[in-house]
Amino acid sequence: MEDKKSLKSRLTPEQYDVTQNAATEHPFTGKYDDFYQDGIYVDIVSGEALFSSTDKYDAGCGWPSFTKPIDKNNIFEKADWSFGMHRTEVKSKNAKSHLGHVFTDGPLQDGGLRYCINSASLRFIPSSDLEKEGYGKYKILFD
Repeated sequence: MEDKKSLKSRLTPEQYDVTQNAATEHPFTGKYDDFYQDGIYVDIVSGEALFSSTDKYDAGCGWPSFTKPIDKNNIFEKADWSFGMHRTEVKSKNAKSHLGHVFTDGPLQDGGLRYCINSASLRFIPSSDLEKEGYGKYKILFD
């Protein structure tokens, strides 16, 4: 795993604060909030495949929202009692990057979940670059 000094030099201050300190970017400021290009979203720290644009929707909350992860094995969830409320935090499995939270107010027809994710924790791979970037197995989602 990459050390903190290396991460601080590679990530922006916001990316570092979100992924390593469980910070939250301000709503409607993240580059992927109002972004709908075909492709996948990976962990900015490790490159783990996290979400697909095929599962992205506009929840109107100010953060990118997804109905499900691209591979449930690439994330884990844990109870978060910060700010005097109970939420479920979503983290990447290997890098343990803070991604955001999952809520039960998503589209019912798609399972009812809303993965509310910080843009700062993500890197987008366009569908046309999946093969080149080493994510060719996800190309099937866009064929």
